[in-house]
Amino acid sequence: MIKLCGIRRHEDVLIVNYYLPDFIGMILTSGFKRTVDMDTAAELSKKLDKRIKKVGVFVNEPADNVKAAAERLGLDVIQLHGNEDREYIRSLEGICEIWKAVRVRSSEDIYRGEELGCDMLLLDSFVKNTVGGTGVTADWNIIQNTDISLPYFLAGGIGEDNIAAALKISPNIDLSGSVETDRVKDREKIRRITELYRKLTQKGIQI
Repeated sequence: MIKLCGIRRHEDVLIVNYYLPDFIGMILTSGFKRTVDMDTAAELSKKLDKRIKKVGVFVNEPADNVKAAAERLGLDVIQLHGNEDREYIRSLEGICEIWKAVRVRSSEDIYRGEELGCDMLLLDSFVKNTVGGTGVTADWNIIQNTDISLPYFLAGGIGEDNIAAALKISPNIDLSGSVETDRVKDREKIRRITELYRKLTQKGIQI
């Protein structure tokens, strides 16, 4: 599966509706460079092709805010990128799928993520004082040498030059900065990498 994160403009929706990634992500916690406000997210959600699943990305957001956003936007997935614990995740159960991002420094980080009771992990790079979206490649050696029981997305610094290597680690990849130019989603970059992804995975698409 392929996920394009950081969707925040109407133009972005037009692009993804054409190339049909499996998932798109919208950053719904304020204060980040790709944050989208709830009213805009609602408008984007209405225009999104129904074949694409919506992921709401949250960072240490009050659980009630997450629940309200999930209901208003019809989220398919809640993706947690902060310090959310098992109790917090349990309070969101039954709404939709829950994914937990793990900034990987060691196998123990991944194991702790698995113990939180989420449905899926998103394994990202560790960069001090950030929670993701850095464009830095995660430590794939650690990931490959860890016995991971949950399904997971591989995130962090994946682009055209290393997507083939990434897919040997996980069939699920998360992209953001590598499909942007000047922090704006780039149609040509999205075209190239989605076509390359489908070629490498031999996934057809009906438009």
